[in-house]
Amino acid sequence: MNHHYTILPFRFSLFNDNEYLLTNDVGEYIFLSAEDFKSFINYNLDIQSQIFQDIASKQIATTDKVEDVVNMLATKFRTKKSILRDFTTLHMVVPTLRCNSSCIYCQVARKNMDDRTSDMTKETAKKIIKTIFQSPSPCIKIEFQGGDPSTYFEMVEYMIEEAELQNLFKKKELEFVICTNITLLDESKIKYLKKHNCFISTSLDGPKAIHNANRPLQTTAETFEIFEEKLKLVREVWGDNNCVSALMTTSKFALWHFKEIVDEYVRLGFNSIFLRSLNPYGFAKQYKDKIAYPIEDFIENYKIGLDYIIDLNKKGTFFIEGFAALLLRRMLTPFATGFVDLQSPAGVGIAGAIYDYDGNVYVSDEGRMMARFKRYDFKLGNVNENTYQEIFNGEHLHNIISNACNECLPGCATCVFQPYCGADPVRNMSEQNDMVGFRPTNEMCKKTKAIIRYLFELIKQNDPETINVFWSWIR
Repeated sequence: MNHHYTILPFRFSLFNDNEYLLTNDVGEYIFLSAEDFKSFINYNLDIQSQIFQDIASKQIATTDKVEDVVNMLATKFRTKKSILRDFTTLHMVVPTLRCNSSCIYCQVARKNMDDRTSDMTKETAKKIIKTIFQSPSPCIKIEFQGGDPSTYFEMVEYMIEEAELQNLFKKKELEFVICTNITLLDESKIKYLKKHNCFISTSLDGPKAIHNANRPLQTTAETFEIFEEKLKLVREVWGDNNCVSALMTTSKFALWHFKEIVDEYVRLGFNSIFLRSLNPYGFAKQYKDKIAYPIEDFIENYKIGLDYIIDLNKKGTFFIEGFAALLLRRMLTPFATGFVDLQSPAGVGIAGAIYDYDGNVYVSDEGRMMARFKRYDFKLGNVNENTYQEIFNGEHLHNIISNACNECLPGCATCVFQPYCGADPVRNMSEQNDMVGFRPTNEMCKKTKAIIRYLFELIKQNDPETINVFWSWIR
């Protein structure tokens, strides 16, 4: 049949009673009425009509030479996947499993403060740094995790200085982050971190009652007071509020309190929050009945929290919701994001990796967490036993990645939201005992799809103030 236009590959879904959402592989999207959609797929649209011109502008159909349009799409697709070009950039390191907290959702089998059986040796630390600098990426971020790395601060110092020494020869863009509850930091440690440009990532679950319920210290339940005092000290010594970022985790005690949590972040001088649901690892999985909740409850709360944050911005308080900002960048721009959970193929191992205190290397922090409970599906090797090539170019990582491209996964390949989402084989294995997973019962899938859909609903309303807020987050 000789059609007067060519339809290019796209995905579609009924968005509401009389409207379809269409997307293509590079994330271009358009809404069509049911009538226009039917006309389009039956080649009955007038190519001079505004509707067709809009569709063509999204490279979902064309009257031009198909090869030229495909070349344009290929360029956009390479841009979307540019994160793959440099390979592993984020290298997480665990100097120790010791920790002074007793978080109710702890994802790792932490050790008590006097238990040094999980302290990293200098020999292992040196081999880890050597392995890290074999990454072809021009940018290296070393992120210290735990336990709490501040409980073994001398090892943090050793690894920072060893990395800086290596970088005299490697000439990479080097960055450090320490993930800590900050309660053990003093003026001397803060000055050291500032001197070496090691930024601080901490945890804040909300106002005093929520934070203390979720994150008591081993010696006291009054964590929040110590946290606030240390936060003030860090900013005074550093001289910059942006030296500290914070991450929250939603236990059942935080549900229905997202407005108060956001207000607490604003009060304490933060300009962003990442509204994060519980992950199915460690105590969060073991004590699910006590601290977890249906994912539908989180989604409802997330929407309430997002609406509140948008309203704050409209009233003049610049404040970002981190997960929405990541999704919006994928939805509204042609650019990639480095967030491991929203990559296809999955970012595990190829965008980030974690080195445990004993030299074991895992594809992600979540993979390490599973190993604490005798699941070694995502262990890549050990720096004391394996070469860089064996760890990062071995058959095991190849197999994981082959199961982590959502362009070809069941339930993802035809999903209209596929261009904005990612594959997470570790979470699939934890929740569903399979790297591919089963979408109809997959909680991560339910959550991400619901949030993307809600963002599209807000975009479609075309409120200029809301759109301005979204672009301010992306910029």
